[in-house]
Amino acid sequence: MRFKKPILVALFSLLSALPAIAHHSFGAEFDESKPIELKGTVTKVEWSNPHVYFYVDVKGNDGTVVNWGLETDSPGGLIRRGWTRTSLKVGDQVSIKGYVAKDGSHLADARLVTLADGRKVYGGTAGDGGPGDPAGN
Repeated sequence: MRFKKPILVALFSLLSALPAIAHHSFGAEFDESKPIELKGTVTKVEWSNPHVYFYVDVKGNDGTVVNWGLETDSPGGLIRRGWTRTSLKVGDQVSIKGYVAKDGSHLADARLVTLADGRKVYGGTAGDGGPGDPAGN
């Protein structure tokens, strides 16, 4: 079967745009005017591109437990900042400083994470322009 040139060009254009569609900037999803501090127990870690996500059960003042999703940089970006695949483990107690999602969901951008061993590591995407960006932004 022979493809016509316009069909191949359209198909290539669509496929090359997919990574750009999947990625977003800090400002598109998170609200820098709404910082949040969370403390809780890690329930899940998803170490994959384009962002590493981890989930934490956070107990509120009223005793209810809410599972928060925390977005960080890519695996490569985290490794360059001293993270490893085992930095976060299910059951670990962690503290997070970050910024909530604009949509009001229980999702936040994890800027500074205090790990179970006491180390503090940066979790944001370098150069994304979000608060606390070590690239100088």
